[in-house]
Amino acid sequence: MTLEIGTTFLPKVRFDANTELRKAKMRDVEQIYTLIKYWAERGLMLVRSHDHLYENLRDFFVLEDEDGYIVGSGALHLLWHDIAEVRGLAVHPDRQGQGLGRWLALAAEREARDLGVPQIFAWTLQVRFFESLGYSVTTREKLPPKVWSECNRCPFYDNCREIGVTKVLDPQHAYMRARP
Repeated sequence: MTLEIGTTFLPKVRFDANTELRKAKMRDVEQIYTLIKYWAERGLMLVRSHDHLYENLRDFFVLEDEDGYIVGSGALHLLWHDIAEVRGLAVHPDRQGQGLGRWLALAAEREARDLGVPQIFAWTLQVRFFESLGYSVTTREKLPPKVWSECNRCPFYDNCREIGVTKVLDPQHAYMRARP
């Protein structure tokens, strides 16, 4: 998919509108797509197709404001019995700095704990944000090969700038690559 910088515009939203966290619904896909595409055009995250969003909708949480706008999205994608990925984390630029990204990331973490997933990770360009939530920077080699399942299809595969961050929720059951 070719992206043109600055072609996606988001509606103006109120900074002070009350916001509700909930699981995403079918009607949210277009707004989630537009929000993610907005940040992808700025090189800050990967674009997700409509197909991807529909196929993975159950993974997503949204923050909907009282005016009906989706002002944040995030997902927990299960990869295997011992690891899940936090992905699609985006907050409307008019609502930045309010802790909404933190709220979404903690919702994904809570779902991982509820499901018994012992470790979560993310590919990100916003390392400090994840470190503030207790994640640690890691290398690709320290993560299970399963986490690269979509990397081969990524347009940035040969020029990836994203950094892996991980958070262990249950050390006894988390993935640990055998050390030589």
